Order: sequence, then C-alpha cells, then structure tokens
Amino acid sequence: MEGLLLSLHVLAGIVLVGGSAVAASLFPRYAPVTTSVMASAAAVGAPVDPQPETSGGRNRAVAVAMHRITRGYGIFGIVVPVVGIALALVQGRMGEIWINISMILTVGAGGLLALQIYPRQRDALATPDDGRQLRTLSMLAGIYNLLWATVVVLMIVRPGAYR
Repeated sequence: MEGLLLSLHVLAGIVLVGGSAVAASLFPRYAPVTTSVMASAAAVGAPVDPQPETSGGRNRAVAVAMHRITRGYGIFGIVVPVVGIALALVQGRMGEIWINISMILTVGAGGLLALQIYPRQRDALATPDDGRQLRTLSMLAGIYNLLWATVVVLMIVRPGAYR
C-alpha cells in the first residue's frame, strides 16, 4: 500500500503541481499587454483599438491555454496533499516536523494559486495593461515555485524524521 501511495503522490506532484507551476510561470510571457501608444491615447481620451499587442511573441491564445492549465492542474493538484496525508498516516509520520512544515507550505502554495495567481491571470486577460500586472504575476509564480521546491527538499532531506 505504501508503494502505491508513494508512487501516486510523486507522479501527481510531478504532473499536476509541475504543470500548474510551469503554466503559471509561462503565462506572463504570453499574456497580452497594451502598447505605450495605446496607453497614451487612452490617457487623452482618444479611441483605442481594444486588441492588445500581439507582437514580440505575445499570444493571447497561448496565455488563455496557460490560464486554463493553471486552473485545471491546480484543482486536480489537491490529489497531491490528500495522498501525501494518507501516506503519512499509513507510515505513522504525521507528527514529524518535516511533514507539518510541508503541509503548511502546501496550504500556502495552494492559497497563493487560488487567491492570487489565478484571479490575477483572469484580470490580466480581461484588461491588459502596460505589463505591470504581469510583473506581479511573474513574482507570484516564482514564490509559488519556491514554495513547492522547498516542499520537495523537505521530502528528500526529512529533517526531524523518526529514523
């Protein structure tokens, strides 16, 4: 049973958490931005073409796909902590500090994805700006990835584990 749970936990982590991390990181690269000319025209009240810039590798369709992947993989990613908790219970490790810290970091990463990254992606698609909101999204995606990287290190090193 442990082998099955561990395999499911690791595979789900790689596919689902990894997929949401990559999509969240790539979104700002492809999300539309307004040009400075459009921003200037809007500031003086001139009519503005509602289609944001698509040059420089920006592609709204790819950004929309990254947004959908972020959401879908984020939702299905709940499998990772659920199976991880089941595995920790089967192994009798719930009291170990590395498990508890990992759970706290996982809640933080999930909250960041659900409450900040996904809604900001939606807003960036709905109302593109000069890139300010995309810089914030890049930073949040980096924090999200750092949280997961820390969890992976804790899973490998297992500080405070009962040997």
